[in-house]
Amino acid sequence: MPPALRLRLPASIAHPVRLLPLTFLALILVGTVLLLLPFARSGEGSAGFMPALFTSASAVTVTGLATVDTATYWTPAGQGIMLALVEIGGLGIIALATVLGLFIGGRLGLRTRMVAQADMHVVNIGEVRPLFRRVAMTMLFFQTITALVLTVRYRMHYFDDLPTALWHGVFDSVMAFNNAGFSLNPDSLVSYAGDALVIIPIAFAVFVGAIGFPVLAELFSGWRNPARWTIHTRLTVWGSIGLLGIGALVFMLLEWSNPATLGGSGLGHKLVTGIEGGIMPRSGGLQSFDWGQVRPETLNVGIILMFIGGGSASTAGGIKITTFLLLAYVIWAELRGEPDITIGSRSVAPRVARTAIAIALLAVMLVTTTTFLVMLMTDYDFDVVLFECTSAFATVGLSTGITPHLPVNAQCVIIVLMFLGRVGTIAAAGALVLRRRMPRYHLPEEQPIIG
Repeated sequence: MPPALRLRLPASIAHPVRLLPLTFLALILVGTVLLLLPFARSGEGSAGFMPALFTSASAVTVTGLATVDTATYWTPAGQGIMLALVEIGGLGIIALATVLGLFIGGRLGLRTRMVAQADMHVVNIGEVRPLFRRVAMTMLFFQTITALVLTVRYRMHYFDDLPTALWHGVFDSVMAFNNAGFSLNPDSLVSYAGDALVIIPIAFAVFVGAIGFPVLAELFSGWRNPARWTIHTRLTVWGSIGLLGIGALVFMLLEWSNPATLGGSGLGHKLVTGIEGGIMPRSGGLQSFDWGQVRPETLNVGIILMFIGGGSASTAGGIKITTFLLLAYVIWAELRGEPDITIGSRSVAPRVARTAIAIALLAVMLVTTTTFLVMLMTDYDFDVVLFECTSAFATVGLSTGITPHLPVNAQCVIIVLMFLGRVGTIAAAGALVLRRRMPRYHLPEEQPIIG
């Protein structure tokens, strides 16, 4: 393209840290316009502005919270738009544009690679090209396998015709791998409750999607040698497996005799639903039981799992498992009086620990502040509102059922939470402060009393 015809953005906007959230915002607006078209909504007339905006924001941020029923409010065309928005949002709008550019032989500019680097958390800019190729192939592989398994099961036991089974299989596989909670069924996965051939493939796709693309790339090349894994991969893999086991066990223990969830079900049903209960709060959002009917203790466990989230550079939200575990190592080092933070045979730079602390504190501030605001706008109890706000911030999509009944101002709060949860607290904050200045001098030190 001739230089005169190129779109030149102001430097303050074109900065990679700021361009990333602006790109996601632009995609949300495009999705809103598409969903407002008459062919996207079932029945006469077009969709309302707030349902279209909320659905678009939820799809782009791969959350899955909804104010209207996906199965009845939107036409197949509208559902297809949602599917595309989720797919683009899951990969990352900049990542997708970069991958498409690679496939058509385009040339990556340094600014594009820097933006992609910020979105995918790649340490070395030189790793962006091969990583994006693996990202596209990985998504296609897992979604295809999951769609095939689900389509066969749906056709054999739930739907009479292959096209309907195929559409449900593709839709659910995309939502599962991208950790989005939308479903073509009004009751999400309740119709398939206890069916291991449906719940387990969906849960597995959610788990893999929440691992993170850099970790998957490393596992593909060196899964047989865990001793050679990077610290990031070790924390993500073992932390995810540990949280899955703990979450599933605690969920089953708490809900074992609850007649509204697991009580009265067979052992197989309880085990399958328990695995779901340990995976979906990590960012999946699909559900085969009503989270509004669980015990208060289970609701709190779900809030904790949602807040932690999945792996970095994944389709999951939350503060991320690496941030959570790194904070645990920071606390352990302080308790032992050690000057360095060590994980295995490696030490962690102080700036990384500071970033983890900043992410956690920003997340706590956002969730608590928005919970307070939503409580002022509604009459719902604290635990229910906290669950909804945590689900929005962590881009999970689980709900106790209050989202469709929230007033417009509360829905706007949820939209902001979903947006910040997708672009990341550090990216959102860094977009406002672009310059990082190296100090030319250090002020005298003073140690205030802590604790």
